Amino acid sequence: MALLCPASLSSTNDLTSAGSVLKNNCRRPSGDEQSIESTVSPVPLALPGKTQLINHFEINEQWYLVDLPGYGYARVSKSSKKTFQKFITSYFKKRKQLVSAFVLIDIRHEPQQIDLNFMQWLGEHQIPFSIIFTKSDKLKPKAIERNILHYQSILSENWEELPQHFITSSTKFDGKEELLNYIDSINLSIKNTKSQFD
Repeated sequence: MALLCPASLSSTNDLTSAGSVLKNNCRRPSGDEQSIESTVSPVPLALPGKTQLINHFEINEQWYLVDLPGYGYARVSKSSKKTFQKFITSYFKKRKQLVSAFVLIDIRHEPQQIDLNFMQWLGEHQIPFSIIFTKSDKLKPKAIERNILHYQSILSENWEELPQHFITSSTKFDGKEELLNYIDSINLSIKNTKSQFD
């Protein structure tokens, strides 16, 4: 998941922040590093379930990608999962700079309750988010469409308006431009809003 925040709210500097939370069935390296390959020097990310710190990646001296511990990876002990979950939710509640979240979902799998619960939590706390479906290169186009429609049908049971989504592949770079353009549009909107009050 990634979150963006306006520079005017930053307590440390004038850069926008983004945060990324990886989940149990989203193996690394994944879309969060590959999709920004053209804007940031490659940084090797940890193996799945190994991230236990907040890692900040500065992008174009304008915003940050923030990598947070995964909240459900199977190889992590139950006590560690609970610690990570509390850590992540606390981070979202207190990090005023964050504007938008990106939840990474492996498109090959059935909707996981832990993901649905987390997105519900984001909605209840009014944290805007989008879904990044990863591993699209592993499925045929019809299977991708079928899986997304299935995911949307489940989300629509609790959501009047479905979150925006992106279909990505870290090997074929599918969805890279769409995602970068979306982030650029958010940053531009924040910049324009800030200039109105300067």
